[in-house]
Amino acid sequence: MRWFKAYLLILLVSPAWAVDDYVIGGGVEGDSADGLTGALFADVGFTSKTRIYGSIGQSNVPLPFGIDLNTSYGDLGFDYWFDPVGIRIEAAYWGDSDIFDSVDGRAALYWRNDKLTLTGNLEYRDFEFDIFRTDLTMGRDVRFHAKGAGLAAVFSVNDTVSLNFSGINYDYNVNLGRAGNRDFTDFLSASRLSLINSLVDYRVGAGIGMDRGLRRWDINYRTWKGAVDGSITHSATLNLLTPLGQNSDVQFGLGVDNSDTYGSITFFSVHLFFYGTH
Repeated sequence: MRWFKAYLLILLVSPAWAVDDYVIGGGVEGDSADGLTGALFADVGFTSKTRIYGSIGQSNVPLPFGIDLNTSYGDLGFDYWFDPVGIRIEAAYWGDSDIFDSVDGRAALYWRNDKLTLTGNLEYRDFEFDIFRTDLTMGRDVRFHAKGAGLAAVFSVNDTVSLNFSGINYDYNVNLGRAGNRDFTDFLSASRLSLINSLVDYRVGAGIGMDRGLRRWDINYRTWKGAVDGSITHSATLNLLTPLGQNSDVQFGLGVDNSDTYGSITFFSVHLFFYGTH
């Protein structure tokens, strides 16, 4: 991920760019299954209507048979707002190249005003899974892809309360329930951070955000169905965003998952945000 760190540094310090404003930050998240992830992110505005954003991350999840799964994530996106319509285009990578990974392309078209933002999302994911055996027999590579389409909405009830809704459905070119089901679940289902949670039939969710002075509380509920075994996961999260300094915030998150695949897991996160203007 060194390319992204270098690119971000150029964006923020090069005199060739007229940076209008930016948000940079990072965070960590851990869960009760000993999963741990860390991330860095940035959102840079060059005009009031044009932004470039991206993130990098690394996760570690202990799997059965004494295996540690280390996964990397990186994405880079472009956002342009025509007022009241905008577009977003993103490219992303996620996974472990020795086991299971995906290269993703995303596009979104959105409309917004002072009260409502509506977004239509499209996604294409190209997967490669290297099936291996514990008895050292020969493995094999499986290539497949998925197409996703979804909708999202954010509605401001008043100056302090907002509601959000989202959903996306995926269509795979193979039947994952018959394409190495045991291989997927044995090695990839130990934690909410495991790679199998990237293989879903659908995700839906809703949430509410409330401003209380300089602090913001968010309560979110999400559920998804696994594409491999049809398992259902329910997830609830409580976040608190509060000022850390004049141009920085800290966000604490606490949540719980209840999954047919990996049981009940709690998780906690801390993220820092730093703001700047030209």
